[in-house]
Amino acid sequence: MRIGVLTSGGDCPGLNAVIRSVVHRAVTAYGDTVVGILDGYRGLLEGLARPLGLDDVRGILARGGTVLGSARVERERIVRGVERGAELAAALGIDALIAIGGDGTLVAAELFHQGGLPVVGVPKTIDNDVAATDTTFGHDTAVLVATEALDRLKTTAESHQRVMVVELMGRHTGWITLHAGMAGGAHGILIPERPFDVEDVCRLVDARFARGKRFTVLAVAEGATPAPGTLDFRHGGQDVYGHQRFGGIGHRLAVELEHRLGKEARPVVLGHVQRGGTPTAQDRVLATRFGWHAVEAVHQGVFGHLTALRGTWIRLVPLSETVGRVRTVPPDQWVEARVVL
Repeated sequence: MRIGVLTSGGDCPGLNAVIRSVVHRAVTAYGDTVVGILDGYRGLLEGLARPLGLDDVRGILARGGTVLGSARVERERIVRGVERGAELAAALGIDALIAIGGDGTLVAAELFHQGGLPVVGVPKTIDNDVAATDTTFGHDTAVLVATEALDRLKTTAESHQRVMVVELMGRHTGWITLHAGMAGGAHGILIPERPFDVEDVCRLVDARFARGKRFTVLAVAEGATPAPGTLDFRHGGQDVYGHQRFGGIGHRLAVELEHRLGKEARPVVLGHVQRGGTPTAQDRVLATRFGWHAVEAVHQGVFGHLTALRGTWIRLVPLSETVGRVRTVPPDQWVEARVVL
């Protein structure tokens, strides 16, 4: 069998571990040929690919990013490509496709599956917001990076008696901010699922200074939103791919806090550094397991499904269960963070 594999969407620690696992399982267990499709769905549409053998994946387990490359593709182009799914597969000489990516990638995988292309999905995102799985690889690495940043910023905040507003990734969900905020001991955690009142934030900072704690570190998701009527702020419009633009809340909140409290407040935007670098051991293990089970799904003919972690087990879940759904932070986990905002 000839199996195509692609990585799509934003880069993520652990992508190379999945690719390596797919190649090892397919080649050594089944004698398959693996075709690496370059630059995500763009490579599928344009016929860009190269063979992947055991030698090609040697040493990539610990590498960040993706050796296959990634690119975003307009939804309209994907829809047009679905109509040519069989033709595209024939041009690349593949019998099945393993698509590794987040929400957009998995939606496209479902479309191609409906169009007749045999597809198995593998979920990835540092945001941890794919609804069908308990967690996604890449998230643990992103949380580690964010936690280390909070640890470092605490020392400079304390030295200079500052309020540090740390903006972390998380457009629609606050998993990175919640977990990093808890692990790093942030004094306030603001996430998209819970609109905040800037006056509550001011009271938190004032209370800390009143107790002699002359610094505050706030962990703020890029998609965090002020409650209506509490702070004049709007996120940006849409990009060319139809995704809403986020960012700027950290700077806006820091300016407001400094104006209202008369205390020095500095915004810190961690940005794409959360996506890069060596994946943690946990992410490498989960990515490897996902790749192994994706190959098994291909040989069992279980197409139109994705690999998902349920408890400690990897299950195959219909791709349709991910479409239009986002895994958000539930109220009980918010309470566990012991946040008073």
